Amino acid sequence: GEPSHRLVKTACTALDRMTHRGAVAVDGKTGDGCGVLMAMPQAFFRAIAKEEGIWLGENFAVGMVFLSRDEAVARRSRHLLRRHLADEMLEVAGWREVPIETGVLGQMATESLPRIEQVFVNAPEDMQRGRFNRQLFLARRRAENRLDEEETYIASLSSVTISYKGMIMPAALPDFYPDLRDERLESSVCLFHQRFSTNTLPEWRLAQPFRFLAHNGEI
Repeated sequence: GEPSHRLVKTACTALDRMTHRGAVAVDGKTGDGCGVLMAMPQAFFRAIAKEEGIWLGENFAVGMVFLSRDEAVARRSRHLLRRHLADEMLEVAGWREVPIETGVLGQMATESLPRIEQVFVNAPEDMQRGRFNRQLFLARRRAENRLDEEETYIASLSSVTISYKGMIMPAALPDFYPDLRDERLESSVCLFHQRFSTNTLPEWRLAQPFRFLAHNGEI
């Protein structure tokens, strides 16, 4: 149960060992989707929030959100998510544009690359963790039901986990997301997987793992 950066690094190394299980596009750099789902690295995100000028309360969550590259569309999506979070008595503390290195992407992945941001959410101090995550779940589902833009996808929104994933070759995941190379990012549990593309074409939002688990094939 001790969080460490070593575990995150080991998960990324193990993910690289699964490269042979997935598909590779003709450009040799676009995979069919991989990533890591980890226990929330709270100290890391508190440090990042402080650097970004975002105040976090005692109870906070972080969401990984794929947004449209069209800023007007992205703005509408942020507003919609903020509104539904407010309906659940939750407050958006701020947004962070996630650092990425696009040079490791293949042509197909680059052409469909979303704008990747993290949303920081505060809960009332007296709200218990279980209820907090239920409210986050409800806000996410209601926002998704109202979103018309296919480019917008909430990859994870929780106070206990965070997901880093994409249409990337496994070896390139920590290169694409510098966060994963940051020694301050420590976690006690990491779930890693590469998507098995069986009956649909790869998409950023379909990359493994999903919000709670990983699975073989598609349901």
